[in-house]
Amino acid sequence: MDPRYHQLAKLLVHHSIRVREGDKVLIEATAIPSAMLCALSQAVTEAGGIPIFNLSDTEILRQFLRNPDTEALRRACQSVGELEAERMRHMDCYIGLRGMLNAAAMADVPPENMAIYQKYWMQPVHSKLRVPNTRWVVLRWPTSALAQLADMSDEAFRDYFFQVCLTDYQAMEKAVQPLQELMARTDRVEIKGPGTDLRFSMQGIGSLACFGLRNLPDGECYSAPVRDSVEGEISFNTLTNYRGVRMQDVYLKFSRGKVVEARSSHSAALNTLLDTDEGARYVGEFALGFNPYITRAIGDTIFDEKMRGSLHLALGNCYQAADNGNHSAIHWDLVLSQEAGGEIYFDGQLIRQNGLFVPSQLQQLNPQALTNRL
Repeated sequence: MDPRYHQLAKLLVHHSIRVREGDKVLIEATAIPSAMLCALSQAVTEAGGIPIFNLSDTEILRQFLRNPDTEALRRACQSVGELEAERMRHMDCYIGLRGMLNAAAMADVPPENMAIYQKYWMQPVHSKLRVPNTRWVVLRWPTSALAQLADMSDEAFRDYFFQVCLTDYQAMEKAVQPLQELMARTDRVEIKGPGTDLRFSMQGIGSLACFGLRNLPDGECYSAPVRDSVEGEISFNTLTNYRGVRMQDVYLKFSRGKVVEARSSHSAALNTLLDTDEGARYVGEFALGFNPYITRAIGDTIFDEKMRGSLHLALGNCYQAADNGNHSAIHWDLVLSQEAGGEIYFDGQLIRQNGLFVPSQLQQLNPQALTNRL
């Protein structure tokens, strides 16, 4: 067995969800090697927890969601959602390990069917129960599909995966505190760059630093705009993959917080997602990424949103820790890398330029300083 499996399992159990004696730990896994699941079971058991496994298959789920009878699908999703919600109510911790064998596996699932799945299955179980009521963490697994997205060999991508995941998150926690405190007291935010001139308020929303407690890899600090305050335009320069639909060159124009114009390499699909419900056209999260080992986007959000020199906005549902009142069946992170150009201002002060933090108290989050510290 690769010894890094045990390292990762211990990081998940002892740092990310901090398993205690008697904790019931739900482990949901898709296309994960049995050796990794064994390492995880051992780590949970040694910590005094009770591992409970749920193994899923993407192709089976795809077939289920392609049901042409949308009313039958709604009833089925509602029933499964109620059953899984009852199980989640009994859990203390949650680990989601998601192996992606095909980045476009859900591409031929009708958007209206995906919306039903999110509303009646995923949202009641995860948004309403797992996120607020358990200690949880999710991660992607280094599959061939992810390696292809990154234009890397399987071996090279596995090495990259463990490098970005097995970092010293305790050191990162100390380095990010000044940024969290600054974001918590910031009112006005301005984002400028090619095709981008966006403004909004964060006053009173609060902020949360992320250092391996919810996602692996990690390295971001997030808040949310005051819901109706977003004005201007933004052009995202990374590939996005949401609900099996891949698109590039996403452009959004906002007025009074709402997306009033949207286009991309797949504009029709983009606008279909934005019409999921009322909250889908409003922003539920704003965050800055700073993992020094993630140097470029690969088209997978869990990696890309932590990329150094990046920011992301999430359309749709907000998080409880930075609640701006926006609620939706979607939470879609869109990532903008600013290393090639761009500025962020907090209350008129230049905070980051061309991907590098400018104030002295934040410079410890710049790649060179953070890699030395970690």
